[in-house]
Parts: sequence; C-alpha cells; structure tokens
Amino acid sequence: MRTIRIAMCQIICLDGDRSGNFVRIENALRESKAAQADIACFPETAILGWVNPEAHQKAYPIPGEDTKRLSELAAQYQMYICIGLAEKSGKNLFDSAVLIDDAGRILLTHRKINLLPELMTPPYTPGTAIATVATALGRIGLLICADTFKEEILTRMAKKKPDLLLVPYGWAAPENQWPEHGKAMEKVIINATRTIGASVVGANLVGMISHGPWTGRLYGGQSVAVDKDGNILARGKDRERDIIVFPLSMATK
Repeated sequence: MRTIRIAMCQIICLDGDRSGNFVRIENALRESKAAQADIACFPETAILGWVNPEAHQKAYPIPGEDTKRLSELAAQYQMYICIGLAEKSGKNLFDSAVLIDDAGRILLTHRKINLLPELMTPPYTPGTAIATVATALGRIGLLICADTFKEEILTRMAKKKPDLLLVPYGWAAPENQWPEHGKAMEKVIINATRTIGASVVGANLVGMISHGPWTGRLYGGQSVAVDKDGNILARGKDRERDIIVFPLSMATK
C-alpha cells in the first residue's frame, strides 16, 4: 500500500464570476499545497456555476482558456487537480470535469451523463462515455454529481476497476432542508463506494443557484470522502468554505 494526500476543496462559487472563482480556486490550491496534498478535488461547474445559461456564451472548449489556466496552476503548485467546469463544443454545452496531473497535462475528461434538463434553457448536452486513467497516484475515474444516482452508471464504472473515484458535486436544496440534506449525499457516496469497490471523494459547492427554476436553492457543502470499505474519511463543514486534507491508502500495482 502507498498513502497519498487528498484535498477536498469545498469552495464558494459565484455564478458567472470567472475571475473571482479562479481566485478562490487558487487560494484553495495554496492551502492544499501547504498541507502537502497530492491531489485537489473541486466541485461541479466551479468556474461559471451550475445551470447558468450564461455558460452557453462564456464557456470554452476543452482544451481551452479555462483548462489552460488550470493546467498552469497544477504545474505551479505541482498538484493533480480534479474540477468541474462548463465545456463548449460547437453548439453543445457540456457539464464536464477534468483531471490534470502535476505537470499540467489533461489526463481525463468526463461529460456528465445524468442531467436535469428542465433546469436550464437550452439544457446541457448529455455525455455518454465512462473512463478511468492510470496515474502515478493509482487508477482514477471521474463522475459528476447526479451520475452517482444511477446504478447503471456506477456498474459501468465498476467494470473499469478504479482505485479512486473523484466526483465534483453541486448538491443543492432549499434552505430549510439543510443541514439534513447532506445526509442524503453521504448515502449516495457510500452506495457508489460499495457498488464500484473504490474510494470515493465527493467535493460539494457552497453558494446559491441564481438562474432557472431552482433559483435560491443553496449548495450546502458537507463534502464527503469514503474509503473502499465504506468508512468515512473526511467531511466538509455545513454551508461553509472548507479545505479538508486527509490521507488515503492506495494499493500499489
């Protein structure tokens, strides 16, 4: 076994505030580096915000300007980065996530499969592929938020045999459902761990949805990391920015 250090970066995201969100991302990376993290996992659509229709005009391709900046940060801080972001490809907008290594290379891109299309007009385009990648830290897979609701998606990921699954979340609910709503996310993550047979890190946003039918719903934080045996390794604070760095044992191949 080898031990790596993971930073679960539960950050505030303001819809449409690309430059400010990059400031918050870099601040989290700086803290993670000081705590000797090997990899930093960020939430869903952390650059422009989730179900933000402005992303149809503001999002870049992958690779593109946003991933160029993220790659520069990964190389600067010598840290792997997993982060969710909007991806523009032709006329399509994807809710995507990337894994970038500590030299700034994009290793893996995942496009969210299980969408809630009624929350944004026009909606995101669904992805179809599920993949993992062999890295110096182990074999890593990516899913995004509601992907982990679907047993069919989890079963497909299980066949890829990842050592670690990283999941950017945008877990939101009305104010009066917090903090209890965090327990539902925890159950989903534990189920993903048991189905896939890998450790799972789920990093959730903090903030508020500002567009569409869910305007005013809150992202409640309470990020969760679970080892492959279903044991809770780390939890984020309720509705507050939190950078949680913890060790994880990984099998050596």
